[in-house]
Amino acid sequence: MCGVESLIPYIKKPKKDSQPTIIIDSREASSAKKIVKALIERGANVKIQPLPKGDYVISDLCAIERKTVQDFAYTLTRRNLFDQVFGLKETYKTPIVLLEGYLPIIYKFSSINPSAIWGALFALARQGIPLIHTTNQKETVDFLYISARQEQIVEKRFPAVHPSKKIETLADSQIYFIASLPKIGREKALAILKSYQTPINALVNVDSWTKEVHGLGPIISKKVSNVLNTPFKQYPAGITPSK
Repeated sequence: MCGVESLIPYIKKPKKDSQPTIIIDSREASSAKKIVKALIERGANVKIQPLPKGDYVISDLCAIERKTVQDFAYTLTRRNLFDQVFGLKETYKTPIVLLEGYLPIIYKFSSINPSAIWGALFALARQGIPLIHTTNQKETVDFLYISARQEQIVEKRFPAVHPSKKIETLADSQIYFIASLPKIGREKALAILKSYQTPINALVNVDSWTKEVHGLGPIISKKVSNVLNTPFKQYPAGITPSK
């Protein structure tokens, strides 16, 4: 159970000796200098070093992978996003993906279908990987600082860099991703990937699965299509959309 029972730890001005420590990956620090500078100005103790997994470590349990919206799309199409994120999950009990930027811009990308991005976000959520959205670097700094304070000052956990565990192969990550979709599983994921070669090609052509993949009926393909093509709408806690 979380030890936070009120907002008092955040309302009170932190003492100089009660500032959190945030460990930042050296590559991330080079590309996000404004974030590093702002965290230092907030009073955080910033340590920069190469990290086996993740961009920010805020406790022995929690590490954060930061992606801009553009980088998220780029990683999805040209590098192995799921290998990065699932590797983070293997290394830390509480992995978090921080997505920074104006999300609707995905509809202006020419190199990737927005359905693939929604599908990727759903796959991460389905695997229990929280995703935090910030619209700019200031919000990112606020989130990192407050999260580190909660872990260290309130929960009494301290940052610890974990060695990287054995990661999955690229093929395993691709299977893992497709298998996480509704009613798919490993065997159907294998059949889909054999038919379409890449996860992105499979997502873009979801409406043809019934014709191209043996054992996949219209009910399953429709469920997956609905997940990929329905606009995202976040409902308040305790409220679910009517069926």
